[in-house]
Amino acid sequence: MMEEILEQVQKGTLSVAEAKKQLATYENLGFAKVDHHRKKRQGFPEIVYGEGKTAEQIISIIKALRVKNNQVLVTRISAEKAENVLRECPEFTYHKTAQILCWKDDTKVKNRFQGYIAVVCAGTSDLRVAEEAAVTAETLGCEVRRIYDVGVAGIHRLLDNIEEIQGATVSVVVAGMEGALPSVVGGLVSNPIIAVPTSIGYGASFNGLSALLTMLNSCASGISVVNIDNGFGAAYNAVLIHHLAQGGWGK
Repeated sequence: MMEEILEQVQKGTLSVAEAKKQLATYENLGFAKVDHHRKKRQGFPEIVYGEGKTAEQIISIIKALRVKNNQVLVTRISAEKAENVLRECPEFTYHKTAQILCWKDDTKVKNRFQGYIAVVCAGTSDLRVAEEAAVTAETLGCEVRRIYDVGVAGIHRLLDNIEEIQGATVSVVVAGMEGALPSVVGGLVSNPIIAVPTSIGYGASFNGLSALLTMLNSCASGISVVNIDNGFGAAYNAVLIHHLAQGGWGK
């Protein structure tokens, strides 16, 4: 890309000012500096965290990202705020349970690798976090298999689905309450597990702290733990593992 831009400047078909603009590593919107080189460094474009931003700010950011990327993802965005954004950007899709707003060019962003990521969820109350993980992984180009409501209170439900979980490259396992599900899954599979504690539970769960500590203290091997309710972070790590397992970038 750099060589093409420099050649255009040399030929006189592109001004120096325009070349500097195209080569800039970020775009300053005043309230935000959009990182246009994130994809070059990390494989994916910058992802927008929706909480704390106005609809107008989100619209400006995603329009800037869409010009230079094949996919755009906004996490933690309320239905009301998303509705305001969609009036201006109707090409985007809102996933209400996941609280994710996203767009991708289906002609360019496809599942690049074989295999799939399993998103395993303990209970229906954990669905928001599980869906945040699932939709994130799908938007970033991976196939996802959802295995929901298989918590340890009815472990036969988990065992009925264990072969599908065992076939995944990597599993995201989401649970609240006491957070035992990742430990149980960890003893039954050979793939890496990204455990996600949720803030679901009664008073002594301390808004997910109990589940977080359980997962951090798991006796099963191969479990990594992300922050409470961080379905996005779990999915992002799972996608990186999946891509590496399938041969890495550009393969």
